[in-house]
Amino acid sequence: MSLTCVAGLGVSGVAVARVLAARGERVVVVESVEGERQLAAAAELARAGVQTRFGELTLPEGTTRLVTTGWAPHHPLVAAALRAGVEVVGEVELAWRLRPAQAAPWLALTGTNGKTTAVRMLTSILLAAGRKALAVGNVGVPVVQAVGEPYDALAVELSSFQLHWSGTLAPHAAAVLNVAPDHLDWHGSLEEYAAAKGRIFERAGTVIYNADDPECTRLAASYPGAVGFTLRAPRSGQLGLVEDLLVDRAFVADPVEAAEELATFDDIRPFAPHNVANALAAAALARSLGVPAEAVRQGLRDFVPDPHRLSHVDRVDEVDYVDDSKATNPHAAAAALASYRSVVWVAGGLLKGADVDDLVRGAAPRLRGAVLLGADRARIAEAIARHAPNVPVVDIADRETGAMERVVTEAARLASPGDTVLLSPAGASLDMFANYPARGEAFARAVRGLRARREHER
Repeated sequence: MSLTCVAGLGVSGVAVARVLAARGERVVVVESVEGERQLAAAAELARAGVQTRFGELTLPEGTTRLVTTGWAPHHPLVAAALRAGVEVVGEVELAWRLRPAQAAPWLALTGTNGKTTAVRMLTSILLAAGRKALAVGNVGVPVVQAVGEPYDALAVELSSFQLHWSGTLAPHAAAVLNVAPDHLDWHGSLEEYAAAKGRIFERAGTVIYNADDPECTRLAASYPGAVGFTLRAPRSGQLGLVEDLLVDRAFVADPVEAAEELATFDDIRPFAPHNVANALAAAALARSLGVPAEAVRQGLRDFVPDPHRLSHVDRVDEVDYVDDSKATNPHAAAAALASYRSVVWVAGGLLKGADVDDLVRGAAPRLRGAVLLGADRARIAEAIARHAPNVPVVDIADRETGAMERVVTEAARLASPGDTVLLSPAGASLDMFANYPARGEAFARAVRGLRARREHER
């Protein structure tokens, strides 16, 4: 009997092992960390007949397939499998292959930023249309866990890591929201990263792309009939804006002469240009499945944003404090900074090889000050010195999580009434925090502490 090796005891790895074991397949999981969570997961899988091997990551003898949940090709375990001629697939690719007859159509999307917001908007729209739908993939629910369930549609968020290991996906429709430098340490170059994103289009029934993004436009150029979305007035075959209206000139009876109103700016929360683009992408995916315009509007109204995405924390002394900790790369931070007129910027973390010069250059007119923390704060400070030399910068060298209190205190000192103190780090959080939610929660606690101090002083 063939043997599948599953790489790691993460959420997706455990789901893969459980599903394959239920099908009667031989499965071994390899895991390097022998922590409390991993031991508990291994014990659960043992009851299903799955063996877990802790310690050095090596392929079990007889392995015919390695299922990875986002590991890079240069990882020693993956590289060893490739050298040995062992098939390497991702969890998403495996899920696609395991789909039953009459499986729910996949509405798939990817992008450097906005994926989770857009896929949750899409799910809300589908539910408003009376479709039984679920958000899966990089959003947190493994696809392999959902493919056997009786859904009307799956809203599938895909990362570049997942797409790299997915060779046969053929979603009903696929969208790319944007492409900007990210995860270059994993992919090796922007070209390879963009190519991974573009794989989502290869077998898609309908190709949907951001017509305002040059890289997305390039990726979609070879697909006749591709549907664009834009923050400008839409041409035939596009979705876009007419004043404050979101309109469809693609999924209508006569795209040349007709247009259909889908929603207004008032239906989008939180309102920001990049969230309008997310809404247009979600609407296009839903419309490809025949969802009516009124369900698009209702779904956007029903959508509840996830935490740490332009979340308004508080207003203290006429200064707004906004948590956008999810902005873990410069492209996301640029979108957030563009949403506010006058900003004291809280930034820093792990830049993952990304350049910040364009980000700072574009944001310079809005910056009233910056408070920098984390491993790569010096690179952001250098960019500010080059492109916004008159902007005051406070450097927080403390790497303990309690440093956020000082960050907020210094930001409040720089801010004037009408300003927004914006945590939009442009970098990953793992140099100081367990994850980006922990970073955002630390910011919110510090803001609440600031309010308490100011009220005590009064």
